[in-house]
Amino acid sequence: MADPRHPTRARRLDPRVTFRLYVTIGLAVALIGALWALADGSAGAGPVVRGTAEPKAVAVAMPQAATSLPSVQLHATAASNPCAQASVQQALASGGDDAVVAAFGGGAAFRAAVAAGSAPCIDLSDPNRDWVVVNKARPLNPLAFAPTSFGDPALSVDGAGSLRSDAAHALDQLSAAADAAGVGTIALASGYRSYDTQVQTYSGQIATYGQAQGDALSARPGHSEHQTGLAADVVSCAGGCGSIDSFGGTAAGAWVAENGWQYGFIVRYVAGQTPVTGYDPEPWHLRYVGVPLATAYHDGGFVTLEQFFGLAAAPAYLG
Repeated sequence: MADPRHPTRARRLDPRVTFRLYVTIGLAVALIGALWALADGSAGAGPVVRGTAEPKAVAVAMPQAATSLPSVQLHATAASNPCAQASVQQALASGGDDAVVAAFGGGAAFRAAVAAGSAPCIDLSDPNRDWVVVNKARPLNPLAFAPTSFGDPALSVDGAGSLRSDAAHALDQLSAAADAAGVGTIALASGYRSYDTQVQTYSGQIATYGQAQGDALSARPGHSEHQTGLAADVVSCAGGCGSIDSFGGTAAGAWVAENGWQYGFIVRYVAGQTPVTGYDPEPWHLRYVGVPLATAYHDGGFVTLEQFFGLAAAPAYLG
């Protein structure tokens, strides 16, 4: 409003009114700043003034619900050791191999424990056990090992030799079942070979085929499954016994590949596994491991003992 005494000049504000106005605006700005700090969580830090010391942290009490939460406890669980069980120890001391496998909980459980390294009482190098693994990287110990019991299968060709007694009995059962299935009987063509016999066999293969091919066909002395008494080279005897080389193409050969596990046998050297076993396919070469392990082998879809027990491939000799 114009001053009636000075129509052309605006009225000047009272200084006291101006001061009150400035103070009111300042308080409003300060209040807005405090509210903004509370919203973004920085209220506890306090204002920062240049040239002064850093502000001290303000302790904030945790809600009671947070402080009452239980602390987290971490525990490492050791792998189970079936060998510590009394039933396993008793079976190892006085039972047969099938009893030991049963004490582990069966063939699959036995295999899993051995492959995982949690069964230190099981020695895959023990030539007296069904589960022994002999290959080009795992020689027999002792090198000139011989089984303590032998048995002669009911059917064998001249010069076939014997097998370990339990393997010989199992082969009789296999042959009878094959005959009942209509594929003819099965006879042993080559069984146990002593260390000295294997010297002759291996030397003959090397002389005939050369070192590389001879190593793919025959094992060095002390590295042969035949020396354990658990390996059987077999022939089909449907209308007369054939040769081992023809066994894979016979009805008996196909039947054994499909059903041999039920009698404790696996086909040890199958097609496509030479890089693992070190040997050419031999459908006639059966290896006795006992019914529980052969069942786990079949059910698990395994094709080599190395794979079955989680061992490294053995395509060549170490020395």
